[in-house]
Amino acid sequence: MSDDKSGRDKQAHDAEGRRQARALVEELERMDETKPPVETATLDEFEAELGALTFPVTGADVVASVGDYPIESADGSYTVADLISETADETFDAPTAVSVRVQRPTVAAAMKRVVEAAATLTNETLGRSQHTGYERTFRELRSIDAVDEDEGIEVIGDWIVGWIHEKETLPGSRDVRRQAAKFCRARGYEIRNDEWLGV
Repeated sequence: MSDDKSGRDKQAHDAEGRRQARALVEELERMDETKPPVETATLDEFEAELGALTFPVTGADVVASVGDYPIESADGSYTVADLISETADETFDAPTAVSVRVQRPTVAAAMKRVVEAAATLTNETLGRSQHTGYERTFRELRSIDAVDEDEGIEVIGDWIVGWIHEKETLPGSRDVRRQAAKFCRARGYEIRNDEWLGV
């Protein structure tokens, strides 16, 4: 592709098309989930607070700017600093991306621990695809185990962090899904092969 205005416009258009397709897939995946514990009105107010930031931003930028902002949810009270990792390893492209993260506080807190543990690795970084896989596994555990105070999210978060510290590498998404499925089956939850955790 030529490096002129029309070539750059086409690249930008293609990138936007891929972004919209990913957003649609993520939205379809969320249709089966339980209702997020943070109300939409709370998220709207939170996004307004993020208006002072120039996106894209790092997790460290978000925490520095609005780290003490309270997030009230059905699961309890949190601050943004409880839910977003204070590192430069994680970036957010828009205020909506930050809102989506804090919308499920137990998932966000688990991801914060994973991101912080991954930041200690010297020879490996947590890529976007792997991050998305871990987060989706936590969301699946949330929808399966919501009545048990999200014990599965905490257990699998501990398992990932333990793996990182012990093996000094990141577990594969499939390994995480397999461990989550084992946890669920041990507690009597049926996991079908056609589900995300059914590996």
